[in-house]
Amino acid sequence: MGMTMTQKILARHAGLEHVVPGQLVEGKLDLVLGNDITTPVAIAEFNKAGLTQVFDREKIALVLDHYTPCKDIKAAQLCAQVREFAKRFDITHFYDVGCMGVEHALLPEQGLTAPGEAMIGADSHTCTYGAVNMFSTGVGSTDMAAGMATGLAWFRIPSAIKITLKGKLQPCVSGKDVILHLIGTIGVDGALYKSLEFGGEGVASLSMDDRFTIANMAIEAGAKNGIFPVDDKTRAYLDGRVTRPWEAVEPDADAEYEREVGIDLDTLQPTVALPHLPSNTRTVDQAAGTHIDQVVIGSCTNGRLEDLRQAAAVLKGRKVAAGVRCIVIPATQQITLDAMAEGLIQTFIEAGCAVSTPTCGPCLGGHMGVLSDGERAISTTNRNFVGRMGPVSSEIILANPAVAAASAVAGCVADPRKL
Repeated sequence: MGMTMTQKILARHAGLEHVVPGQLVEGKLDLVLGNDITTPVAIAEFNKAGLTQVFDREKIALVLDHYTPCKDIKAAQLCAQVREFAKRFDITHFYDVGCMGVEHALLPEQGLTAPGEAMIGADSHTCTYGAVNMFSTGVGSTDMAAGMATGLAWFRIPSAIKITLKGKLQPCVSGKDVILHLIGTIGVDGALYKSLEFGGEGVASLSMDDRFTIANMAIEAGAKNGIFPVDDKTRAYLDGRVTRPWEAVEPDADAEYEREVGIDLDTLQPTVALPHLPSNTRTVDQAAGTHIDQVVIGSCTNGRLEDLRQAAAVLKGRKVAAGVRCIVIPATQQITLDAMAEGLIQTFIEAGCAVSTPTCGPCLGGHMGVLSDGERAISTTNRNFVGRMGPVSSEIILANPAVAAASAVAGCVADPRKL
């Protein structure tokens, strides 16, 4: 029996010719990632184990992006621990205020992720990098500590679900709608510890930003990872970013999948997820008119340049509705510069939006947009769990950037095609 893309990468990194679902392997790591919340815990475990060196200072990435710039004393203390560790071991890829960004947008931008490679990160959305044909998955801080010291990690080989895409995306529909539709179809546990393997002729219509968004939210279906094949768009994205050799993987023709799910992009509609699960999906028309207090456009899911372009196209020449707060957060410094050069930042400010330095802040109820009692936000983030962005009485609706922007103008959930 053949292997899937994920199985091939894990077999390669375990030094094996073939692996099967359920098999336990120890694999070499190309990268270990941590942020300002998870790295301090990993550092504590690293020190408690008496470890005195890292396996490769160039294969560890530490990004201060959740509560940073620091919102309070505790956040400052956590960041100080990471800074000391990065200095102690001369970590090459350490990103602090002024050069940092939202980790899952920053790492691909910096060329740290490449096809056929394997990485772990102490953040559940580490699965983002499957967009470039990489095996990447989230782990706990203890596993991160072990990975930093040894360059190794244990994996149970996942079985796979094949996601076949056909057709092409229509106006105001993006990768966010693809993944919300998929999660709504299979449920938040529909891919538990499985690999979501995307393919089909419809992949060609997806931009790289679409693919990053889709892979990012694979975890919201319970998946171990999500992964795409390499095509001309992938190669163009990697050109000039990744200078080291890389080797893409493709699924074998006889690879085994637990099931296959088809998505017709031609008929896909803008989709939202109502509180309190990403699987609680509706088309935007079904949710239209729902009152909102706040709009967040950003995060590791939808803070990239294409996302900002989509939002700005809706907000251009319009104003945010009275009584609504709209917060726009470019995901990296470079995205901020590019958005400035294109006039997008000016569009946001003229529309009445607040524009932030890169941060994960409001996505996890950290800062830069925490909700109050009973408030409701529509957000381009990835989770709408109870209490995710504020008190348990607050609510979050997940949406794509165009829908979020249209809702900011309308003061309620709105279809951008009908403004």
